[in-house]
Amino acid sequence: MTKIKQINVPELLKELEEHLTSLNYGQEPTELYQPIDYIMQLGGKRIRPLLTLLAYRLYKDDHQSILTPASAIEVFHNFTLMHDDIMDEAPLRRGNPTVHERWNANTAILSGDVMLVKAYDMLLEILPQYLPKTLRLFNKTAAEVCEGQQLDMNFETRDQVSEAEYLEMIRLKTAVLLGFSLQLGAILAGASDEDSQALYDFGVNVGIGFQLKDDLLDVYADKAKFGKQVGGDIISNKKTFLLIKAKETAKGKQLEKLDKWLETSDTKTNEVKVKEVTAIFTENAINTLTEKKMAGYFEQGFSQLERLEVQNQQALQTLKTLTEDLIDRES
Repeated sequence: MTKIKQINVPELLKELEEHLTSLNYGQEPTELYQPIDYIMQLGGKRIRPLLTLLAYRLYKDDHQSILTPASAIEVFHNFTLMHDDIMDEAPLRRGNPTVHERWNANTAILSGDVMLVKAYDMLLEILPQYLPKTLRLFNKTAAEVCEGQQLDMNFETRDQVSEAEYLEMIRLKTAVLLGFSLQLGAILAGASDEDSQALYDFGVNVGIGFQLKDDLLDVYADKAKFGKQVGGDIISNKKTFLLIKAKETAKGKQLEKLDKWLETSDTKTNEVKVKEVTAIFTENAINTLTEKKMAGYFEQGFSQLERLEVQNQQALQTLKTLTEDLIDRES
């Protein structure tokens, strides 16, 4: 019997980082290619390509053979961030100036376009028998991410957004790429269609749960551990799950107060606004409601893993542990 190689997540991440660093996006004009190197060197958790490698390791040991396709997902993800930052007029990304701030918006658009092209180029390293299916699924996922971003922008100009609309938006904008990352690893390892789909469904469900967790942390996180401004979503009137449920449940004077704060644009009152809106959330048990919703998605996700027929149980446990650590994070 072939001995199964042990999985070391820090080692996988190190291999990924070295591979990403070795990529050559192009040289001239430097104004086009330097921004790509810049955003890729800003770091990040590299969760998506890591999930691809872990899904592959459920069935095969030679994950080095798929480092380039796995890295393509990270390149695509950073392309979406570069363009999102332009649309959001965001000044910072991971504590550093965004590409459009350091260079300009036109350069950021063009550099992002090249990143998308590079991601396709990297996917061409996939074995021919898996390439057509993979590209179709990638194209579907890429379009859905754009749909989610457009919905998110649409919500900014709407007074009312339903819970179902919000959950669909975060499924598209965030969760489907996590699902595809896992599905990609399974496909490249030759897993069954049933297992590939189960891993995709696992990724989508936990992805929705992760976004709900982010919504909750933005309001209730320990400021010392959070790493960014607590209450930022409240200050910007972002239509998160918490705000949507608060508008559904608040009544009378409480609803009047919430509406008053949503109409306030005076930045001098931000601290009071965060405090009072958070109090409304707590009084209506919105934090508990969000935790319950999150738990439902996480439970639904983990149930998908019970359907798998994997070769490496240690890899499965590693995937579960990594996900649980992300669920339990405080920042």
